[in-house]
Amino acid sequence: MSGAPQQRLQAALEALRAGRAAEAEALLDELTRGGNAAASTWLALAFARVNLDRAEDALLAVDRALQLEPRNIRALLFKADHLDRLGRERTALGFYQGALRVAASMAQIPEDVRRGLARAEEVCDRWAAHYENYLLENLEQAGFTRAEFPRFAESLDIACGKAPVQLQQPTRYYFPGLPQRTFYPREMFPWAAALEAQTAQIRDELLAVMRDDGHFQPYLESSPDQPQLNTSRNLDRMDWSACYLWRDGVRVEALAERCPATFAALEAVPLCRVPGQMPSALFSRLAPGARIEPHHGAVNTRLICHLPLVVPPQCGELRVGNDRRSWREGELLVFDDSMEHEAWNESRDERVVLLFDIWRPELSEAERHWVSAMLQAVKAYEAL
Repeated sequence: MSGAPQQRLQAALEALRAGRAAEAEALLDELTRGGNAAASTWLALAFARVNLDRAEDALLAVDRALQLEPRNIRALLFKADHLDRLGRERTALGFYQGALRVAASMAQIPEDVRRGLARAEEVCDRWAAHYENYLLENLEQAGFTRAEFPRFAESLDIACGKAPVQLQQPTRYYFPGLPQRTFYPREMFPWAAALEAQTAQIRDELLAVMRDDGHFQPYLESSPDQPQLNTSRNLDRMDWSACYLWRDGVRVEALAERCPATFAALEAVPLCRVPGQMPSALFSRLAPGARIEPHHGAVNTRLICHLPLVVPPQCGELRVGNDRRSWREGELLVFDDSMEHEAWNESRDERVVLLFDIWRPELSEAERHWVSAMLQAVKAYEAL
């Protein structure tokens, strides 16, 4: 826009700011009749018409602005506010939500837009609570309880925006077609009861090893051969430490001599075996007040098992995806560590579990063979 049209636009905006809505509307209406008006001109016309109490004409103007620029955040907020004032709250909600989606991709947000987005968040939060309460009231009247239907309860939390969709995201290798399942019931595994029955003997061996603290080391350790991109506060710290029984597929013989019952118990477990890489079995110690930050495991072809050995009162929890479990001494926990997980110890004493990995039960023997062969080939390539 140049020359006289630009001058008329500036005059219209000055009139609008000065409260001379009729003058501004006349100038802007003339500009839009030319057929080449920008979205900002149509939006200014909408403001002028609102100030003249011409509500429907204002909607026509802002709709024209959004036809030209569907992601114009000021136009989206204007239409949302205007519809809200007209009592059309449900329709307004969609435009508030649209403005928030557009804002999420903006690097810089002007102050006037920030104020509009604050209103949008307030309205969306209010409607989200109303929506959730309505759903729950209807479902509970029909007999629904969260305790009886936990998976459906999680789906409601996701639908209401209270929980994210949690999926497998292994950092190294993804095997498709496996169920997205956080925890597995220990009753699924025929060897679990025999392992749990040996908790006392395994704990005794652990306590003997713990008297010699030199067997534990940070679970996460930095390496001079790798770039230090891991910013976890657990890195190189003893708040989360490990005493390895098997490491990278190799038995730690010094510990095998000290923990014969533990090693015998593990021999009866179908450990995930990949020469030079798996199994991994260890006593995992979490210090008082320590927290393991959210993270994902390397592969989704295994499951991680915790046999809790030392669990102080009010210890904390293990979160996998949207599910949480408390440790109970002698009760096995089995979970998919390729899903986001974290753990914390809120007590004043250490928490220790026997941690080991097993193949996922959904994999056939042939699939396990080829996964193992592939992982060995990857390791061989890395050694070239």
